[in-house]
Amino acid sequence: MDTLHIELSQNLKEKPDVNNLGFGKFFSDHMLTMDYSLDAGWHDLKIIPYGPISLDPSAMVLHYGQEVFEGMKAYRTSSGEIVLFRPDMNLKRLNKSCERLSIPQVDESILLQGLSKLIRIDESWIPSGEENALYIRPFIIATEPCLGVRASHTYKLIVILSPVGSYYPEGIHPVSIYVEQRYVRAFRGGTGAAKTSSNYAASIKAQEEAKTSGYSQVLWLDGVESKYVEEVGSMNVFFKVNGEVITPALSGSILAGVTRDSVIALLQSWGVHVTERKISMEELAEAHRQGLLEEAFGTGTAAVISPIGSMRWGEAEMTIAGGHTGELARKLFDTITGIQRGQQEDPFGWIYSIR
Repeated sequence: MDTLHIELSQNLKEKPDVNNLGFGKFFSDHMLTMDYSLDAGWHDLKIIPYGPISLDPSAMVLHYGQEVFEGMKAYRTSSGEIVLFRPDMNLKRLNKSCERLSIPQVDESILLQGLSKLIRIDESWIPSGEENALYIRPFIIATEPCLGVRASHTYKLIVILSPVGSYYPEGIHPVSIYVEQRYVRAFRGGTGAAKTSSNYAASIKAQEEAKTSGYSQVLWLDGVESKYVEEVGSMNVFFKVNGEVITPALSGSILAGVTRDSVIALLQSWGVHVTERKISMEELAEAHRQGLLEEAFGTGTAAVISPIGSMRWGEAEMTIAGGHTGELARKLFDTITGIQRGQQEDPFGWIYSIR
């Protein structure tokens, strides 16, 4: 692996208004890049000015979608320290996605070192404000110019940074969910457990239709029977039923979320019974009829915790927790964001400090 080469930008950008960041609209001054070839492996690790990349029109990513990505955040704590939340899990998951897409594995420790240096260089882009953070997007694309369905022989890894506000402009607020029964997100044995762009492209149509009907997100069901719950939007999903918290098991078509894992660990440490298993819409509808469906929420890096206030399944409209943010969802949100920002103790060792 080459040593890190750094080229600083001579044309620094004007920072956006921290009160109007949105999500993924602005990008910092620099980016991290690294290349792969069969002869040299991963090499040429660089931090360079953010800008367009040159790509051959026949680059394999454009034709066969061989690509993976990750999503992380950097925070400035109340003491001024710059930290990441469980980056080791994100980088392990990146390599798992690489394995599924036949992309060469990346040295996680070297990537974390390069990423840390990138954040240090662009640390002024970490926005102030309780709900704000610096979003980190590592991704790998197949760059070989070839029209042939096989794994590429060359790749490019890029990491870009984006100052972001709350994923939902209204903050932690219950959203309305449409249970999708026509379209399918993933099948077991497919790429649902990998973080690859094709999974998200396949979800756009259903998401558009749901928004047209007045719903914020889509709840995806399994691809075989269209019966069992899988994910909500781009997040994992949890249900509190009669005091028990249930989340779909990782069966090969569901992404293993870092926030999902963190939520399970927190709930177990609080003595809350958590079960990872199949859960059908029939079971949830029956629990709702009996008044036992107490809370529902999505979990993910972008939103952290997204409470579900209502679900539409066929002709049935189910209001959950009176349409309000549930007590458990609120506690989870406050605890995770508190740990991320250094306002609460980190008993799990989740915080990685950038030196």
